[in-house]
Amino acid sequence: MTSTYVIFRVYPKDGMLDEVMNSISKTLNPAGIQMEDIAFGIKTIKVLFKFDDEKTGSSSIEKALKDVKGVDEVEVLEESLM
Repeated sequence: MTSTYVIFRVYPKDGMLDEVMNSISKTLNPAGIQMEDIAFGIKTIKVLFKFDDEKTGSSSIEKALKDVKGVDEVEVLEESLM
């Protein structure tokens, strides 16, 4: 059994940062979540997931993040085996 971690950067739609963070925390149960100030007042959300890669994959988590109301864009920052 191989454990994997993946860090996503989530871009919320304007004015929806708190709502998106709360929704991700409650519905997807990430291992970690934090707001990140990237530039020119743009705020994103960094989300960490740890999972067994035999049971799930990062693409299914990415799809779930994209389906959260208020999410504009999702990108993978880092993915690695543990």
